[in-house]
Amino acid sequence: MKKYILTVAAVLCTATFAFAQSKSLAEPNPSDTGSGSAAEALREVSIEKFERDGAWNVHISPDAGVISARLFEGSPAAKEVLEEDKDKEDLDTHVLGVKVQFFRRGVNSIYITAVRPLAVEGTTKTISVWVAGRNQDHDIFVLVQDYFGHSYELYLGNLGFSGWKQMTLAVPPSPDGEHGIVQSSAYYGDRPGLRILGFRIDCNPMLAKGTYYIYFDDLRVVTDLFELQNRDEDDMPDNW
Repeated sequence: MKKYILTVAAVLCTATFAFAQSKSLAEPNPSDTGSGSAAEALREVSIEKFERDGAWNVHISPDAGVISARLFEGSPAAKEVLEEDKDKEDLDTHVLGVKVQFFRRGVNSIYITAVRPLAVEGTTKTISVWVAGRNQDHDIFVLVQDYFGHSYELYLGNLGFSGWKQMTLAVPPSPDGEHGIVQSSAYYGDRPGLRILGFRIDCNPMLAKGTYYIYFDDLRVVTDLFELQNRDEDDMPDNW
């Protein structure tokens, strides 16, 4: 009887561990980035500070409303400056503002896309951006393209908050290098593994009325540069 009880307990422990693993893969947590990985060289990089006029396009269905975008002077007071950006604060003085004037309530989406996709070196672990969402219950997604050119939308969060907030998501890893978001492959040469295309905001139909404002600043990633930093200086790049 004791042997039977011990066997059942072992099976339950194994099942619990497997469930925890599957849940962590299905719901990646930004705070767990890098845990349990010895061969990683994680680095936080700012890939877009929203300082250039004409670098971003905005779009909404012509039947839903009118949209426009422009740069404003300002910056989130709580934003921490990266080590590489110290003494360069005078180059980071603007944010991107987007204004939507809705014609009527309804189901619609707002697109904010980069004129040129933003390529990220290494393997991207997390994506973050500072957002002032004006406390409207809309949902925002990050649009990305993987190594093979497949497009994905990653849920960043809900915009129902006041003031500036750094919103962060964890990029789910590919389980086998062929499915999901694939960021590298030994079979197809050497090139950036992830490209950020922009953002999509799915509006709450009940709140999509009047005028809506949203602001963006400092799009960052945490990326693993282990393979790039440990490449021999005399090794040839596979990008020809």
